[in-house]
Amino acid sequence: MFVVFSMICMFEYKKFAYTFEFNKGEFFVGPVESPNGKYTANSYYKTYGGAAGGVNVWVEITQGKDNKIRTVYYAPGKSNFSMNWVDDETLNITNEEPGFPNENRSIELTIGKEIYDESGAACASWVMKDEYETCYERH
Repeated sequence: MFVVFSMICMFEYKKFAYTFEFNKGEFFVGPVESPNGKYTANSYYKTYGGAAGGVNVWVEITQGKDNKIRTVYYAPGKSNFSMNWVDDETLNITNEEPGFPNENRSIELTIGKEIYDESGAACASWVMKDEYETCYERH
């Protein structure tokens, strides 16, 4: 009984304390520097599932002189992926499969205020809710 209780507690802790922790992936696109030089965006990917699997991509933002790194985007990778700055604080991420509108994971994010997590884990995390105003997930 204690083992089951411990496992449930561990699962719930991990769910609500989730913080975009990834094993190192392969460098993908970047660096893309914001117009004012305050932020740098880099993306990474990691394959999953072998030959029949796919690719997950995430975007990390490096901020300022202290080089603080934060993940702001996580989703399955599509064949058309790019990043560009709309202004000093807004990053446009294009992640789509042309010809398949249901496979579009593109979004504009205001850095420091918004994040996107395909799985919704960051949106459910108490830790992450304190760091961002809005968390987007796929429904």
